[in-house]
Amino acid sequence: MQSNILEVKNLKTTFSSRKTSFNAVDGISFQVGRGETLGIVGESGCGKSVTSLSIMGLVKSPGKVSGDTIDFNGVNLLDLSKKEMRNLRGSEMSMIFQEPMTSLNPVYSVGDQIGESLKIHRKLKRKERKETVVDLLKQVGIPRADEIYHSYPHQLSGGMRQRVMIAMAMACDPKLIIADEPTTALDVTIQAQILELMKELQRKKGMSMILITHDLGVVSEVCDRLVVMYAGKIVETGPVKEVLSNPSHPYTKGLLASLPKKGQKEKRLNFIPGQVPAPLNWGKGCRFADRCPYVMSECHNSMPPLLEVNKVHESACWLASEGEERDSNDLIGTAR
Repeated sequence: MQSNILEVKNLKTTFSSRKTSFNAVDGISFQVGRGETLGIVGESGCGKSVTSLSIMGLVKSPGKVSGDTIDFNGVNLLDLSKKEMRNLRGSEMSMIFQEPMTSLNPVYSVGDQIGESLKIHRKLKRKERKETVVDLLKQVGIPRADEIYHSYPHQLSGGMRQRVMIAMAMACDPKLIIADEPTTALDVTIQAQILELMKELQRKKGMSMILITHDLGVVSEVCDRLVVMYAGKIVETGPVKEVLSNPSHPYTKGLLASLPKKGQKEKRLNFIPGQVPAPLNWGKGCRFADRCPYVMSECHNSMPPLLEVNKVHESACWLASEGEERDSNDLIGTAR
């Protein structure tokens, strides 16, 4: 049995119109081990969510997913028909979406929505479905599960709706769950509860998970390995502790330096100057070049590949191969 549940090689997601086309995800490769949690971080527009939708087969026209392989548990997802992908999605792999209020159907009860995948994938009868759904609601910490079974999404709080989404994703005991910003719309206390719930369920079920977020604090608490994305590319990857304690790419250093510091009250927050370039403005060189204080002529002329920082840590920066040590405070500006 292979050690990785998912192996993505040279994934590209292309959006086209009559006049132009661009790759929102541009040739990325990564893997997820069995029982492992992989974090994918980056600013809005860097390609995190498109990556998850590409793996799940949910990219709609005019988007097109291509690449060498998306190997899930020994099956290349790129070779599957739409019907085969539907059979796999929800049973073997599931997704928790960012905003449950827009993901849940407002005209169906919570019980019916969770039970739908049990009906499709496990062929359970109505009585069995209800018993299983009520048990799932209890597992995700929802009180009065028999009552909530008949409730509608608008009758629940944000935290409870997110728990319903987790129950829905867990219904058929998938081997892989992709969670796209699962705590973004929740307050800090509820965020902590949801993250702890996800970790506990993962331990019990032995699932693998991809956690997509912009919150490095969440990553440090939940994830085993980390992928940092920028403008459709992976710019740094490695074990979470290694990347966060020894960041190599200027972008990763900038993200870390932008975090509020303990006891920082009157000082202005740090920031990375500029913004993520639009896909049509990507040049042939490093896409972070216009925001990087260490930019060299080589950075504008050619895209750096992922270079080895050490045996478990890679960075897509020409300085990474030179072993350059930089202070992350040099990579940021001061908020005005």
